[in-house]
Amino acid sequence: MSDEFKLPKRSRKRTRDVKRKARPELDGDNAWIAMRYFEKFEPFWDFVDNLERIDNATVTCDEFIERFERPYLPVIITGCADGWLAQEKWTLSRLTKKYRNQKFKCGEDNEGYSVKMKMKYYVEYMQGTRDDSPLYIFDSSFGEHHRRRKLLEDYTVPKYFRDDLFKFCGEERRPPYRWFVMGPARSGTGIHIDPLGTSAWNTLIRGHKRWCLFPTHTPKDLLKVTSAMGGKQRDEAITWFSTVYPRTQLPSWPQEYKPIEVLQCAGETVFVPGGWWHVVLNLDDTIAVTQNFCSFTNFPCVWHKTVRGRPKLSRKWLRVLRDQRPELAQIADSININESTGFASDSSSNSSSSSSSSSSSSSEGEADADSNTDSGQESLTAKKKKKRRMGGSGGGDNAMASSTRP
Repeated sequence: MSDEFKLPKRSRKRTRDVKRKARPELDGDNAWIAMRYFEKFEPFWDFVDNLERIDNATVTCDEFIERFERPYLPVIITGCADGWLAQEKWTLSRLTKKYRNQKFKCGEDNEGYSVKMKMKYYVEYMQGTRDDSPLYIFDSSFGEHHRRRKLLEDYTVPKYFRDDLFKFCGEERRPPYRWFVMGPARSGTGIHIDPLGTSAWNTLIRGHKRWCLFPTHTPKDLLKVTSAMGGKQRDEAITWFSTVYPRTQLPSWPQEYKPIEVLQCAGETVFVPGGWWHVVLNLDDTIAVTQNFCSFTNFPCVWHKTVRGRPKLSRKWLRVLRDQRPELAQIADSININESTGFASDSSSNSSSSSSSSSSSSSEGEADADSNTDSGQESLTAKKKKKRRMGGSGGGDNAMASSTRP
């Protein structure tokens, strides 16, 4: 049986209600702890970090573009969070005190509505859960809420990522792009590619995250968890690390698709270039902030995918660019959207308790716009989107019929 009985009565009721809405497929008493990963989680720490680190204080923006952003290479950046108020203020105790009765998104129901939980109840759940893949706060609306938006005062966008071209779409039209992320050990986001060709950064304030990243040309079939392998938990990060990851370590795994592995520590920022597959597992209690972005460097790819996936948005975007950034409008006009970008797309995903990883791949079409991950995504499943197109009852306040986005 789940460990909900350990919670205070009101917290127990709220937790059960949220679980029922966010993961209705896990309907048995033991469904949430069926694999009992809490008893055998230590080995998930056992791996070798193999990604380069650079120092925010010594690498210039131009150097970063030439070495990493333009060639689409991941990297870890140290020092970006130095001086952030979040370093002091984003602790479980202080967040519980300041945002006690504020609700944060930790999933979606079958109709696409956000499932939210008050911070005070979530922290109680987080500190005692034994769930295989626990509920995971992944909230993109905090910046629009009069109380939760104070979180914006606690961090600044790192200098490498301040070129934000989606701002020309307007704050209300643009895809969701920033997330407050918080979860316990074993939560995470399943394997996916961020939508619309956007790149992302993720800065960790507390805890440790384990990442695996794969280049864009890695075949989806090598990376995805099948229903036979994962069952009702096929989209969860811990399922991926239990079933697919061991295969990546075999001699038979193609060398050109070997994973980049990362142990992200507090204070470190992971840069995820557009098109890269990635999966993230929280190794202990974690608190982070993540944003997706379109810059001058990745604009050609993002524009191509936005025209294909969000044509109405792209037309509005182009009108503003012609007026305010004519040089970008000229680039947009020169792009042949009938040609491939050379970057894979991933139709995502299933907003489950801890992740919204994708279970199928897409062409560079509308599904590419959606998802929910540690590099910053929020999405709907194809089923949910179909309901919306047919006039069903979809449409919560997560509103990303677009965006990014682990």
